[in-house]
Amino acid sequence: MKIPVIRQLFQNTTPAQLENTLEVLEAFCEFRGVSEHEIDVAGEMITNICGALEVHQMVSEGAAEKDALNAFGQKVMGSIDR
Repeated sequence: MKIPVIRQLFQNTTPAQLENTLEVLEAFCEFRGVSEHEIDVAGEMITNICGALEVHQMVSEGAAEKDALNAFGQKVMGSIDR
């Protein structure tokens, strides 16, 4: 998870574009010939896309962009600490 990447995705793409990309990456990970390294890279991209989607949701509910980004980062870090 990289907050600067999530910010860029949030600012430059629509939720629909992010969802379409997410579907493609998930399908890519299911291919038989995909290496572990490729899955790791796609997994990182999936995490960032999901973060941008969550930020879009929070902003649509009235949160400021900065607050939504910080809240997502704290949520992820909190789940890692458990």
